[in-house]
Amino acid sequence: MPVKKAHPEAENAHGDAIAAVAGVGGAVGDSELAERESRWNHALVGSGLGVWDHNYRLDRKYYSPTWKTIRGMAPDEEVAGDYDAWLQLVHPDDREFVAHAIERQNAGDPDYQIFQYRERHRDGHWVWIDCRGACVEWDENGVPTRIVGTDIDITARKEAEETLSRLSRRLDLALEISHIGVFEADIENDTVEWDDRLIAIYGLQGASHQIASDAWAKSLHPDDRERVLGLAGRSVESGSDFQQEYRIIRGDGAERIIRARSAFFVDGNGHRKLIGANWDVTEDVALRNELQRAKDLAEARNRELEAAKESIEHLALHDYLTGLPNRRYLDKMLDERSMECRAKGLALAILHIDLDRFKQINDTLGHRAGDAMLQHVASVLRNSVRAADFVARIGGDEFVILCSMDAASKKIGGLAQRIIRELRKPVRFEGHDCRFGASIGIAVGRGSNLDAKQILLDADIALYRAKGRGRNRFEFFSASDRRDIVSAKHLADEILIGLERNEFVPFYQLQFDTRTLDVTGVETLARWQHPRHGLLTPDRFLDIAEDLDVVSTIDALILERALADRHAWIKDGLSIPKISVNVSARRLADPDLGKKLRALKIEPGAIAFELLESISLDDCDPLVSANLKKLRKLGIDIQIDDFGTGHASIVSLLRLSPKALKIDRELIRLLPQSAEQRKLVGSIIDIGRSLNIRVIAEGVETADHIRILEELDCDMLQGYALARPMPAIQIPSFVRASSWPHGQTAARALQAQLGRALPSRAAK
Repeated sequence: MPVKKAHPEAENAHGDAIAAVAGVGGAVGDSELAERESRWNHALVGSGLGVWDHNYRLDRKYYSPTWKTIRGMAPDEEVAGDYDAWLQLVHPDDREFVAHAIERQNAGDPDYQIFQYRERHRDGHWVWIDCRGACVEWDENGVPTRIVGTDIDITARKEAEETLSRLSRRLDLALEISHIGVFEADIENDTVEWDDRLIAIYGLQGASHQIASDAWAKSLHPDDRERVLGLAGRSVESGSDFQQEYRIIRGDGAERIIRARSAFFVDGNGHRKLIGANWDVTEDVALRNELQRAKDLAEARNRELEAAKESIEHLALHDYLTGLPNRRYLDKMLDERSMECRAKGLALAILHIDLDRFKQINDTLGHRAGDAMLQHVASVLRNSVRAADFVARIGGDEFVILCSMDAASKKIGGLAQRIIRELRKPVRFEGHDCRFGASIGIAVGRGSNLDAKQILLDADIALYRAKGRGRNRFEFFSASDRRDIVSAKHLADEILIGLERNEFVPFYQLQFDTRTLDVTGVETLARWQHPRHGLLTPDRFLDIAEDLDVVSTIDALILERALADRHAWIKDGLSIPKISVNVSARRLADPDLGKKLRALKIEPGAIAFELLESISLDDCDPLVSANLKKLRKLGIDIQIDDFGTGHASIVSLLRLSPKALKIDRELIRLLPQSAEQRKLVGSIIDIGRSLNIRVIAEGVETADHIRILEELDCDMLQGYALARPMPAIQIPSFVRASSWPHGQTAARALQAQLGRALPSRAAK
């Protein structure tokens, strides 16, 4: 079949190379042909072009080593598989297009001599290929019989194009979000191109991107035009960057403020150009101006306020009522005096003063009288100290004095005594003599480690000690005071740990019928089984437990244990008619008390709650009154404890209707020696009988107590003469042994048995 030269329209950019590979050309010698082939081979390999040759007449296909390398094949590897198998290596998104392009290329269509597609590499990634081919032989019917072409790996170029496209999109998005318009000016050709955003900023909708060179100058505000054009001209002459803010008149007539920045560059053709950005800052400038106006106004006001600064500082650092420095001023002076005393080798004495009985003046004569007394105290303190001393009112009726003095000075005690003496004197107010006093705590510090704030804490501890020792006195701080505080803190921690470890246990003291001395009940007493100190009575821990607000918790634990012990006694065949337990004022005010007690399923009539008479029964809180009603509904009796030492009135007894009341042991103790005491106790018993309230005498410690109380017709007895407090496990054996005397001669028998009075109980 004769070979025809390729049609002119089938030649492509690589025509010479393809012709050389195909053997097309004039007649040449073998050496020249070999040289030409070598030259083209080196050129093709160096250019990265993979050559392919499809000779359909001879049914032969050729693929160069570079063509194979592009696809991850070995240079000498045979290309296996048919067209359909190869087509499966083409990216799915490109496959239909590639099939069509090859079909058209084979048909000699010049529009498909070049196309690009993705093909899978041997290692699995996709390779972008630029395919270029042309028909170089036809048969006598004009049907292509040989297609020759080149492939080149353009993956890197495609990735670069994608990166550039992504950056372009990001830049365009950033400009769009920022409302920034961009222009590019060709200085030499005097042409300017604006983007759509810049056209919108200047209000020139509908204008083409090629803007007249004078359009920008015409848009400048008349008052800014000369200045801005001059700056722009100098920028062009010098080649320096242009940065300016100016006003424009938009195409729609609106006045806006523009911020512009531009810079010069030389393009690839050597043309000098200017690229710049404009954005509308009208709102920003308005805000900036408003802020500036606000700043100017604030500065003017500050200048006005500066004149009153000293007065304001005085008010901030001084007490409005007495004119003395306040706590804030004191904190400042503590640091200053500490530094001064350390530097000069002086001692710093702090007096913490608290007024005694001041609350009564406020309560009886009103706050006006109280204010007058505070002003009087301030005057006394000012007149009692030296000019260099510092006096402050730190709140309520508390005052502090700072004195810097020689380390050997002994005068601080005299100052405290003089202040106490002056404050004891009555003060006349609106026809009334107001009397109050003062307790003072004193602490002194010296040396290089002097810490005024610690000294103030020590003075506070000393004040606490002065009040505890009777008030109207002064006390110096001592290390033992701090040890007591630390000890109390340690005991508080141990109480909390003891609650977690169930170290609080009930002890029981039996109660007896006065006439028969039969057991009528038991009182449950809290004890602390301390791991180191042994069994502790409430006088060792109750005060601190109240400070910790855990007395209610202890009450609840003791009640639960008492119910469990009662259940055990019943299983053991022992019936105790009633168990009484103490209840604190705080527990009575617990809004969930009723719910907690219902959960215990207490048998009605089995338990009595003892309320201390020191709990104010005359003016019960509504919540307390509601809880007392709930107790009755649950079948829990109410008893009044320590009657005769608190402040329960007959009216409160009528309102409360307790089942029993206990006469305090202090009233029982002197019965054998005091006829007056016997009359008083007899009256209490008569009151109880008239109100149908059973009377229990506690603190019964001698046979005489039993005899006298029997004569006074008291209902029940409780005390060491009959039974000491004991753990639950000892109750059954003690009751069954019946080791106490019975009957009408009980007192005489007990007298003979004891021979002497038993020692008084130290703690309940």
